[in-house]
Amino acid sequence: MRIAHTRVSVEVPATSANLGPGFDALGVALGLTDQLELDATTGGVEITAEGEGAADVPTGEEHLVVRAVRRALDHAGAPQVGIRLRTRNRIPHGRGLGSSAAATVGGLLLARDLLSDPEALDERTLLQLATEFEGHPDNAAPALLGGATISWTEAGTAHTRRLPVHPDALSPVVLLPRTVLSTAAARSLLPAQVPHPDAAMNAARAALLVHALAHEPELLLTATEDRIHQEQRAAGMPQSLELLRVLRHEGHPAVVSGAGPAILVLRGDAQELRALTRRVVDEPAAWRIAALEVRPHASAAVVG
Repeated sequence: MRIAHTRVSVEVPATSANLGPGFDALGVALGLTDQLELDATTGGVEITAEGEGAADVPTGEEHLVVRAVRRALDHAGAPQVGIRLRTRNRIPHGRGLGSSAAATVGGLLLARDLLSDPEALDERTLLQLATEFEGHPDNAAPALLGGATISWTEAGTAHTRRLPVHPDALSPVVLLPRTVLSTAAARSLLPAQVPHPDAAMNAARAALLVHALAHEPELLLTATEDRIHQEQRAAGMPQSLELLRVLRHEGHPAVVSGAGPAILVLRGDAQELRALTRRVVDEPAAWRIAALEVRPHASAAVVG
């Protein structure tokens, strides 16, 4: 396998995983993106970053995009290259919007488009490689495929399917606090065991959510009920959970976005939710509220 192109670019969406009861399985791509451009060089690694988290990310081989590029080139049997990477980050870090999945998928797509035969890194391979980075495919799948997805692993292999979505099912609004919470910290708050009644309820709600998204959006409030991971993380994001409780009490199909602390309302009106947030949280100015579209897919291009 040879390197056929020297400049490639990609735009990768934010994602929200779980969607309430679909823990580590359901996800959706959102219309908030990171833009990455890579030049293949004969030198080392140069990174220019702007936007969200730009001052905090590594600037060498440890950068997640660079690591993903390296892994994909190795998998394809292609030679390694020097990397000049430019990133424009719009996805907030540490908020539950899939910033690490976007970086991973972005790096894999950049590597694919450098190759003389992009099919060496087909969709299934990219999902598997991204899952090995992420640990589970719930963010990687919608970042790669767009739309709403359901994902699972079987014998160590990641699988995903895009879900049909009713035209009126999703008008996402993200409620984004200033505070951050790492996925590892959020997972450390989860109990080792789940009571059988709670597991049974979540299984039923996850199945109902797939139906509600495709056919009956009016069932989304009931379908997004969760008992196995959201309340259990309250100690790590108390204000987010209080806001979540109020939103759901007032009829909004709200969920913790990924590991949090952001909240996602699957069908909402930003102005109405902004007013409600001002009533509930201590520092309304510390929250950003944005209506987002559902993103159809990541997009990559060969520039030169």
